[in-house]
Amino acid sequence: MSILDTKLVIRDLKIDAKAIGIPAGAAKAFIEKAVNDATKSLSSKTIVTDKDLVRAVHKELKKYNADLAYVYENRDTII
Repeated sequence: MSILDTKLVIRDLKIDAKAIGIPAGAAKAFIEKAVNDATKSLSSKTIVTDKDLVRAVHKELKKYNADLAYVYENRDTII
């Protein structure tokens, strides 16, 4: 996973966090930690699919904020 991909994921998560009312400072701290941990867990894979990324980030986000994890996991299906 490239640095550009992680920056895009972090940016999108910050937007989602703001939309559901999570304070920006708190969101920034745990979002970056969750994405970095997810990236580390996927680093051993040769090929990382979108589903792999969503699953790994969701798993890490769930530790910090279940609402944001839910929004991220269902981002393409929520209307």
